[in-house]
Amino acid sequence: MKYKKLASVVALGAAVTVGLAACGSKDSGKESSGGKKKSEEVQDISKFPIETKNKDKATGKGTLDVAVAMDTSFQGLFDPAFNKDAYDSEFMGPAFESLFGYDDKFQIDDSGVATLDLDKDAKKVTIKLVKDAKWTDGKPVVADDIIQPYLVIGNKDYPGTRYGAQMQKIIGMKEYHEGKADNISGIKKIDDKTVEITYESVDPGILTASGDGGAWQNAMPAHIFKDIPVKDMESSDAVRKNPVSFGPYKMAKITRGESVEYTPNEYYYGDKPQLDKIIFRQTPTNSVVEGLKAKKYDMVISMPTDTYPSYKDVEGYEMLGRPEFSYTYIGFKMGKWDKEKGGVSYNPEAKMSNKSLRQAMAYAVDNQAVGDKFYYGLRSGANSLIPPALGDFNDKELKGYTQDIDKANKLLDDAGYKKKDGDEFRSDPDGNKLEIKFASMAGGETAQPLAEYYMDQWKAIGLDVKLATGRLIDFNQFYDKVQNDDPEIDVYQAAWSVGLNPSQTSLYGPTAAFNFTRFESEENSKLLSDMDSDKAFDSEYRLKVFKDWQNYAHDEAFAFPTLFRSEILPVSKRVTDFNWDVVKGRDAWAKIGVTSDTRE
Repeated sequence: MKYKKLASVVALGAAVTVGLAACGSKDSGKESSGGKKKSEEVQDISKFPIETKNKDKATGKGTLDVAVAMDTSFQGLFDPAFNKDAYDSEFMGPAFESLFGYDDKFQIDDSGVATLDLDKDAKKVTIKLVKDAKWTDGKPVVADDIIQPYLVIGNKDYPGTRYGAQMQKIIGMKEYHEGKADNISGIKKIDDKTVEITYESVDPGILTASGDGGAWQNAMPAHIFKDIPVKDMESSDAVRKNPVSFGPYKMAKITRGESVEYTPNEYYYGDKPQLDKIIFRQTPTNSVVEGLKAKKYDMVISMPTDTYPSYKDVEGYEMLGRPEFSYTYIGFKMGKWDKEKGGVSYNPEAKMSNKSLRQAMAYAVDNQAVGDKFYYGLRSGANSLIPPALGDFNDKELKGYTQDIDKANKLLDDAGYKKKDGDEFRSDPDGNKLEIKFASMAGGETAQPLAEYYMDQWKAIGLDVKLATGRLIDFNQFYDKVQNDDPEIDVYQAAWSVGLNPSQTSLYGPTAAFNFTRFESEENSKLLSDMDSDKAFDSEYRLKVFKDWQNYAHDEAFAFPTLFRSEILPVSKRVTDFNWDVVKGRDAWAKIGVTSDTRE
């Protein structure tokens, strides 16, 4: 999975790992007397083009102006081991490349900077550098750079979120993490181009181009990071101010929280980039449409879909579209993160640990109506915690939660959540006052009415739900609170931008820092373990386990999916050679160019 917000929505031209994403943004749709948005037509994302129509030859020069529509400052953690969210992943796009290429099934192939060969019987992978890649400081990418991120992520002082179940499968990783060894015994440097990694067990995820599959997808410049204490890396200039990468462009100037300027990487191993400069700017969602109309941008990333009618016909642009590797969900807090044991500490007595309460809240809402009304069909009611962008791994036979108020009320009644005489709201099964605190992100005009919709629906089944902190919460603060198990949060609305590996262990496993609900059970752990076992090399077995887990997750409702998402990318008609397809557009930033000096 993408550890994207918490690295990747799949970022432009790059296969990334799991990450935190925003739930929504500005809604400029006007209301008619009937209460519906003007121009409310449901869109079909499959009808949108995926690449630019302009086929003219690029000028080989010029500046590409890119807006990233967001209502918070980007954090600026520019290394895959420390990157936490989808926004930073987008900003990293022109400069960072994965080690591995992949085919149309997202399986690692021989098209990347490195190859990966699996010896299933020996439980060993061999990673070999096969292209003459160089860092933006001119140093060659070598075997030590492949090993360096494992030494960082496995270190006891590592502050990030990547040290999960798959990393712990590497022989010697646990001993290294506990400080009992200076190196990871299962990782061996064979020569300057080759590394061998031996695991306690292997599974099909290791062959998928996603960083949470067991083989880390990215190199880290050891000549820079080896001399920085791990505890200081996240705040270091090497991550924040002067990141070194081996993609087609380098981060030449970073204005923290505002913009990043990129210039060509003179040492790039591939074809020469077609632009003199790229500039990414953080742009508030409430001004991005006017910016398009004024021809300020060549491209807008993270374009709000709830404002689609206001920009769909802007002159001089074409609208690309694709399904997102992401989903929005409602999560229930049921414990805390135990740093000492490196896992979740589930509390079966927590306020939200009653399954009937969680199911009732899921049945109270109409997700398809939300998708149609707020997002013009560019988001749709979700049936599973695995998005359809991951193909057959999404169980299309699973109905999911569809609105059923009668069932919601019966679930609460049968579970003992009753109203006392004269009370507006239900009490808990012990007869005590029940107040549920709901956290949701700020950002544009849709965020508030959407949060109010959920609270109104829960009120309709007799639940007293109020906003945690009394207001919507800024994107960065929201995820800080959720990740740190703020006691004021009982329920939260969030989103995951997932990677190409369908495994759910990195999001919902007992040792996953991203398991924000902190739910744990023997059955959940078993299903996730089976999902990542060597038996899963049998494709029929693997699909069955995924189906079983989705049904289990649906029944337990520790988190319930609300919306699957599509994304729109406005692109100036002067842009050429740009493909937004997840597979065909892997090298999008290396190829993109412009055919004129100005936007018209």
